[in-house]
Amino acid sequence: MPALAGDIRINIPRSGKLTPVQRLNREGVAAIRQHKYTKAEELFYKAYLFDPEDPFTLNNLGYVSELQGQIDRAQHFYELAAEQSTDAVIDVASARRAEGKSLKETLAVTGQPLEVNHANVEAVRLLSQGRAPEADVLLQQALKADSNDVFTLNNMGVTKEMEGEDQEALKFYDQAASVSTDATAIVTPNRAWRGRQVASIAADSAKALRARLGQAKSQSEQIAELNLRGVSAVNRNDLRLADQDFRKAYALDPNNAFTLNNIAYVAELDGDRETAEFFYQRAQVAGGANLTVGVATRRTEEGKKLFSVAAANNSLVETKVGQDRAALQQSHEPVALRRRDNSVVEEPKQPSSPPAISPE
Repeated sequence: MPALAGDIRINIPRSGKLTPVQRLNREGVAAIRQHKYTKAEELFYKAYLFDPEDPFTLNNLGYVSELQGQIDRAQHFYELAAEQSTDAVIDVASARRAEGKSLKETLAVTGQPLEVNHANVEAVRLLSQGRAPEADVLLQQALKADSNDVFTLNNMGVTKEMEGEDQEALKFYDQAASVSTDATAIVTPNRAWRGRQVASIAADSAKALRARLGQAKSQSEQIAELNLRGVSAVNRNDLRLADQDFRKAYALDPNNAFTLNNIAYVAELDGDRETAEFFYQRAQVAGGANLTVGVATRRTEEGKKLFSVAAANNSLVETKVGQDRAALQQSHEPVALRRRDNSVVEEPKQPSSPPAISPE
């Protein structure tokens, strides 16, 4: 699945006879086009040593820093480039649309706010590690800064697809595909996507996802998808949505160990320890309890046998329930009927008995 970020905007001035600084910047752009980013950085730094005030070099160093996710350093170089801004016309640039424009003009319209591009670079890193819920939170913030950024929209589509939220993924892919831009992919785990237009990749992703959704899913696939969606919702702290997904999976198969464990975990987070204890106990002996945990709300649980995870969780809940009961007994307070959110149910007062009438 594609996971994309920033667009190249590295520039070189037009000149008849190249100076050493111009030559190094030109070679750096060529290296960028070949996706040799380490080499490009070395060339730009050599140019910087020749002339630390050259605006083209400063701009290029800012872009390389941005690609590396070093947002503060990128901002610093961009500010220095803007201070040295010039009306010199760009001859060669990695982004073709920048050619023929002045550096001053390019610096003024280089598009994405830095925080948006940084969020996308970081999101790609998280997605490559399978950490979609964390990428989701990051990209949601980026969308608030720029709701029409093609990189953010496409990356959000990738994230939602990884989280099992296919309809949401389609929505973001379609939005990205409809953005009118020739922005190309640079930061991506798949080299085959580098240099391709992001809108085109998003359109291809939407097409592939629709084809997959058109295929009938088995019950086990539906349950796995619902559990994945629920775990992702828990990681985003959306317990209501998580519980809905887990309960849907439970309706399909009330003896699935992963579903039972997940329902118990949400109940535990919601403060309903008795319900959590009940489902943890069932999870230990249910179908699939001997399988290995793949995606979990706590990364330390991944790779363990499900029954051992449920047993450990159940032990903790039993201990806590026992402590709560002991504390209640010691308080000598009357037992109150409580809702799931722990609020007390006000019971109607019983009418007093009418006075007895004795026969005369």
